[in-house]
Amino acid sequence: MMQQVVVVGGGVMGCMTALELLQRGRHVCLIERRSTGQEASWAGGGIVTPLYPWRYSQPISALAEWSQSHYPALCGQLQEHTGIDPQFSECGLIWLDHAEQDAALRWADEQRKPIVAVEREFLYQQVPVLAPGFTRGMWQAGLANVRNPRLMAALKERLLQFPGFTLRENTPVSRLKIEGDKVKGVIHADGVQDADAVVLAAGAWTGDWLGDMGLDLPVAPVKGQMLLYKAAPGWLPSMVLHESRYAIPRRDGHILIGSTLEHVGYDTTTTAQALDSLSDSAHALLPQLSGMQPVAHWAGLRPGSPDGVPFIGAVPGVDGLWLNTGHFRNGLVLAPASCRLLADLMTAAGPEIDPAPYQLQGRISPR
Repeated sequence: MMQQVVVVGGGVMGCMTALELLQRGRHVCLIERRSTGQEASWAGGGIVTPLYPWRYSQPISALAEWSQSHYPALCGQLQEHTGIDPQFSECGLIWLDHAEQDAALRWADEQRKPIVAVEREFLYQQVPVLAPGFTRGMWQAGLANVRNPRLMAALKERLLQFPGFTLRENTPVSRLKIEGDKVKGVIHADGVQDADAVVLAAGAWTGDWLGDMGLDLPVAPVKGQMLLYKAAPGWLPSMVLHESRYAIPRRDGHILIGSTLEHVGYDTTTTAQALDSLSDSAHALLPQLSGMQPVAHWAGLRPGSPDGVPFIGAVPGVDGLWLNTGHFRNGLVLAPASCRLLADLMTAAGPEIDPAPYQLQGRISPR
């Protein structure tokens, strides 16, 4: 029986997978090459929805819906156990003057989603600091964001409370320990970690792992750059989105502006071009930001995949090796459902979500 699991990758997928397995009585060693939660899970905006939910296929919608319904309880439990508030904030989201509004509203009606059309008067009542000139929008009240660095800090603290948990940070894993057709653990910078199963949740780097095994996993890094401003608490009451750029309020008045989409490999440097582009978007949405200097500018690497449908399940031909990766722009959105599904599969529990769309069979191939 699987008792000892190694999880490679300390982002939201690795941490939530570890939590799910620990809660089922397994022992978990989580190994992270840097510090827990410091890659894409830290860098993103934390909106608990795909930006354009009507565009996505049913497999992504199914994970998103499950996760959205479970996020409030998850954040409440983390705060109760750790004292760290992930700041799950149901501030709502406005899509401004979107060209796909009619199609989006039809989708919302068919799927019974609470997205409604709103006129100009509503926009400026809801967000008085909004730039002039917008004429209509769509509004979803109660749509939330979570402060992802605080979520990751709470997850780490919660994991450390389990006696069956071991954390190895700043510990690069060099290769898998495979005997015959079965994984037996990993080889890392400090030695060997034996295990009955290994989960690769290494985000944008997961494709490299399978490449070393002669398998082609279409997961690659996609850089996103963000800007951060500081206003008064409550200055921006709701999230706003226009032409693929968004503004997200935090409870303490910080405002996140994002994001770029750049296919530049593993480069995480920030650029003057992105700074100018994001600043222009910020000023076009919220003109008063033009009188403020950004307080931070950073970049992260998303695990891009061809259609955004993640890879969740067993690696064919290698007994005991599992994946949880390829969530692209929706890692934080889809994490609770993805990690519950993987834990269900690993422990032979009846999965709450149909696993078929996410399995690797037929979606990866030999190089």
